[in-house]
Amino acid sequence: MKHLLGIDELSKDDIEHYLDRAAYYHRALMEGKWDHGKLGAKLIMHLFFEHSTRTLTSFEIAAKRLGADVVNWNPESSSLAKGENFTDTIDTLSSMKPDAIVLRHADYGAPKFVAARSGCSVINGGDSWREHPTQALLDALTMKQHFGKLEGLNVTIVGDIAHSRVASSNMQLLHKVGAKVRVVAPKVLMPESLPFKEIEAFEDLAEGINGADVVMTLRLQKERMDTALISTDAEYFNRYGLTLNMLNHHAPNAVVMDPGPLVRGVQMEDALTEDPERSLIHKQVANGIPTRMAVLDMLVGD
Repeated sequence: MKHLLGIDELSKDDIEHYLDRAAYYHRALMEGKWDHGKLGAKLIMHLFFEHSTRTLTSFEIAAKRLGADVVNWNPESSSLAKGENFTDTIDTLSSMKPDAIVLRHADYGAPKFVAARSGCSVINGGDSWREHPTQALLDALTMKQHFGKLEGLNVTIVGDIAHSRVASSNMQLLHKVGAKVRVVAPKVLMPESLPFKEIEAFEDLAEGINGADVVMTLRLQKERMDTALISTDAEYFNRYGLTLNMLNHHAPNAVVMDPGPLVRGVQMEDALTEDPERSLIHKQVANGIPTRMAVLDMLVGD
């Protein structure tokens, strides 16, 4: 049984295979030519225990583009509201024989637990602050499209590194493909350790983005932190909010990315968010569909 539970389980070759297939589907969508029945008669079940716009919607579109049937299960209207526990819910849904489960859950390692109990492919749509593998893949696809490569790129990730599953997966993927990774955050939002010794950590924004090719901002994961860690959004923006002026001064050739949701006026100024030359944010969102088509094809397709 094939799963996608985290970037930590993938080799460099695995990552390149996913990116090659995602690039194929990107071209196919642009040309309107792909196998619309690739996943015909397959059933994809989405179990999202946390709110989502980009991930859930793009997974649904990806599945339907490939001809699969989709079930969007809602925890708020399920038997969980009547007291059923998580394990029994998973066993019940697995007994209905979906071909794949896409899971988002607040518990660390929940997709691995589901993969061990279900008889179908399990795809991690984000678990706690551990991993968000398809986001890292689509981010990598976006960078590769823009620069033509990943190896040797200087990528700086700015924001709540300690609580971000996006940061976790991106650090692992980018390191594995040979990019140079730096992270920038206030001390209270920096993890005690980073996954690889080669990743550099900075508290000063200007120093951390100096010479970067890509600056990726992250929102404050307030649902996973003590609110006392950051007193106000304005205070955070004054120290770590990215501006066009700062980017032009310290990283004049850099593009900006953000996995969303983007909280305006906190991660970066609006002028930079909307800059058609510097911002790849909308391309990131669009790349969610071919990337997730690739994942579904490789894990569920015959």
